[in-house]
Amino acid sequence: MGSVLTVRQLSEQLRGTVERSFPYVWVQGEVASVSRPPSGHVYFSLKEEECLLNCVWFRGRQKDEAFDPMTGEVWEDGPHPCLARTLEAGQTLICAGRLCLYASRSQYQLTVDLAQAAGKGLWHQQFEALKRRLFDEGLFAQEHKRPIPQNPVRVAVVTAPKGAAIRDFIRISNERGTGAQIRIFPTLVQGDEAPPLIAEALRHAALPSGDGWLPEVIVLIRGGGSVQDLWAFNDERVARAVFDSPVPVLTGIGHEIDLSITDLAADFSAATPSHTAQMLWTERSHLLRRLTAIEDNLLQAMDHALERCSTQAERLVHTLKLLSPSMRLQEKASALDNAVRRMDAVLNASLSLNAQAIERLTLSLAHSSSRPERLAPELNAMTHRLWRAGESLFSEKEKQAERAAAPLASLGRHIGSTQERRAAELAARLLGLDPFEPLKRGYAFVQSKNGAFLRSVLQIHSGNAIDVRMGDGVVHALVESVENKQ
Repeated sequence: MGSVLTVRQLSEQLRGTVERSFPYVWVQGEVASVSRPPSGHVYFSLKEEECLLNCVWFRGRQKDEAFDPMTGEVWEDGPHPCLARTLEAGQTLICAGRLCLYASRSQYQLTVDLAQAAGKGLWHQQFEALKRRLFDEGLFAQEHKRPIPQNPVRVAVVTAPKGAAIRDFIRISNERGTGAQIRIFPTLVQGDEAPPLIAEALRHAALPSGDGWLPEVIVLIRGGGSVQDLWAFNDERVARAVFDSPVPVLTGIGHEIDLSITDLAADFSAATPSHTAQMLWTERSHLLRRLTAIEDNLLQAMDHALERCSTQAERLVHTLKLLSPSMRLQEKASALDNAVRRMDAVLNASLSLNAQAIERLTLSLAHSSSRPERLAPELNAMTHRLWRAGESLFSEKEKQAERAAAPLASLGRHIGSTQERRAAELAARLLGLDPFEPLKRGYAFVQSKNGAFLRSVLQIHSGNAIDVRMGDGVVHALVESVENKQ
């Protein structure tokens, strides 16, 4: 049995062997991912099929090129800017540098001294070809895009069930909106097996469940990663499943700079998984401000409505007084009294004239004592005619008074009946404008201790003291719990 090496010893021996065996190498591969931290260094990977080589291009090595590093030919148009500035995923590069092995992590990487673009890689060519073909078919056309619902109640999420993306999505959804039902449809989101599983999860998410649950929107999310990690979302099967979905699809794949074929086929694409939750639900502080503004507007509108109702009620009461049957009857009774007084005056005047005539005749008889026997019959006849004329005149006046009183009585009854109906209608309208009338039918007002009306369970918390105003009194209560039915 040979000597036993420690992990450090083995790593150190491997590093020496690797670095001595490959002091300087030229490597060609396709760029799979690019990272530019604030330090100015460029970190990327070179890929060929399933093999991946990590590379670092330090800032001090990033220099403009005055000549072709492959041939040594001097550029005729002057120095070319360093490729590190325009390096992007999908390029095929030829890189020169040294292999370094980090013993602490047992990982090796290529330290790049210079690099030259060798054209677009296979992945990038496949991406562009598929994008052009699906674009020509209309999968990315704007007229096919459906609006994403705001503050949805039922949301289906297609993603890896244990990834950071779903944790961030649920955390943000709990902080925004007014509550929603979120159902997760788990699937792989990386590797060669992922595309058909993602497409199947999308189709399953759009179907109504056994309890009748149907999502308003489907969210397809995946956290950041390299081009290789996100390549499943550049698969035609996933793109067509998104386009064919009967439910609007919102994607949040990778970081803001990542763009996939699936993003182009979706109804809307968010920058990150967290951004999808922010797009779906409004901040609760904003909702509270809107609710407060709506409540203020309602209270103001109610005050204006009550003021208008009060003014209308006063006007109706004044009109009711003017059209009151008793007032009309009083006016007709006054007119009847005046007519009776005029008739009495006429009768009294007539009787006074007759009395004066009788008195003159009596005096004349007293002075004509020589003709009493001859004048007595004439006097009696005249007296009889005078009384008959008086009785006839009085009877005629009574009949005129009765004829005048009959229309007045009929008019009074008609006015009384009409005004009683009008009064009943006005009384019913006044009763309908009474804000406390519904309390007699079993309804109730809920108020806080400061008298503000409470219209939502969001305004009430456990332990609050409230007043419940009913038709026959007020109930003072203490809230034990609050349940939001929404």
